[in-house]
Amino acid sequence: MGSKGLAIARAKMQDAGVDPVAVDTFAHYYRLLEHGETGMIPESTIDPLDMEALVDVEVSDDVAAEAIRRTAVIKLNGGLGTSMGMDRAKSLLCVRRGLSFLDIIARQVLHQREKYGAPLPLIFMNSFRTSSDTMAALARYQDLQVDGLPLEFLQNKVPKLLASDLMPAGYPKNPDLEWCPPGHGDLYTALRGTGLLAQLLDAGYRYVFVSNSDNLGAVPDARVAGWFAGTGAPFAIEAVRRTPSDRKGGHFARRRSDGRIVLRESAQTLDSDREALADLDRHKFTSTNNLWFDLRAMTETLDARQGILGLPLIRNVKHLDPGKPSTPEVIQVETAMGAAIEIFEGARTIEVGRDRFVPVKTTNDLLVLRSDIYDLGKDFVLDQATESVPFVDLDSDFYKLVGDFDKRFPEGAPSLRRATSLVVDGDVTFGRDVSVVGDVAIQAPSAQRVEAATVLESRG
Repeated sequence: MGSKGLAIARAKMQDAGVDPVAVDTFAHYYRLLEHGETGMIPESTIDPLDMEALVDVEVSDDVAAEAIRRTAVIKLNGGLGTSMGMDRAKSLLCVRRGLSFLDIIARQVLHQREKYGAPLPLIFMNSFRTSSDTMAALARYQDLQVDGLPLEFLQNKVPKLLASDLMPAGYPKNPDLEWCPPGHGDLYTALRGTGLLAQLLDAGYRYVFVSNSDNLGAVPDARVAGWFAGTGAPFAIEAVRRTPSDRKGGHFARRRSDGRIVLRESAQTLDSDREALADLDRHKFTSTNNLWFDLRAMTETLDARQGILGLPLIRNVKHLDPGKPSTPEVIQVETAMGAAIEIFEGARTIEVGRDRFVPVKTTNDLLVLRSDIYDLGKDFVLDQATESVPFVDLDSDFYKLVGDFDKRFPEGAPSLRRATSLVVDGDVTFGRDVSVVGDVAIQAPSAQRVEAATVLESRG
């Protein structure tokens, strides 16, 4: 019944109370690893993908309103923001006016409910590390939970595997580090295992809109819902044009062997194909991770596959303790939720505006979000005030961690509306009402302060 490593991993997961569906799904990927599966998608097996744009699509108000009334919203909220020095839910970060990501998400949904007369349930996929903080923060929104449905469900966890022999890694010093999340592709496993998939169907919902909690552009939009309902597609993903900042990121393509749409992540790209990955003229579109699926189609497909959707494997090699390169190399078995697009015949993509893709992965992104590039309206939807978003690159030695970043912008972000780029090399603290105009680069060999109301302009 499989290898010794798999048997030990199964027992470890069962002892930890991991859902049986998740255990079986992990076993599926373990066997792929044993057989040498890498999850790579060679350039020779794919063609570029083009697609329609939302601005060119006609959706009637009635169709849009009906579709949004039958839609449930799921936010992926399992991340701690460890890369920015956080040890709690990243979505608790303050964005502006004393409001966190969670505050704005809740208010966006409450406003959409009122606007469309829709129940629009909001449900968070939390991890065991983000659940308590998140639920405590949401307690102030007493009308947020929809009767008969939970406000959260938990993603699963899987053992890290030693790269040397695929045995589950042990780390008595910090047992939590023996585990990892199985990527956001775990969404489907967790939905089925918790029974939430069936609950939503039983409650009369037909569609689900999923997005990341750190992307405040991902509002449950009735027009997109109407487009999706009108296509009759089982699955769809919103895409945006790739920019230079997306060169190393994933992209959509069409598989030559069967014509299915695929989402190739950078971790699935061969070193010899890196040039093609970075070619923005060849591979034009990247995923927003805003996706839509038909509950009936998802249920039927999972039933037919005994609960294992069979997403492409992502073999992520890291150190057991990410902060200590001296610890053994481990394999983290992961999947991407967007990769489900290749599972469904007739799946679709649609190009949307960049305003629906405002992810915060670094403090560079956080500075733009806190600046005047975006207005926050009464509907709590971000309105981009400029035609393009300036490029920001802050010295990671001084700004990478949120605590250090906040110390250097104690009175708020500078105005970036007239900026093209802001590059800071060194330790610089910004006073109140600083403005950046054009391309600005600051080099500070020693700690410096930009005084209040300073206008920083490009030189030369």
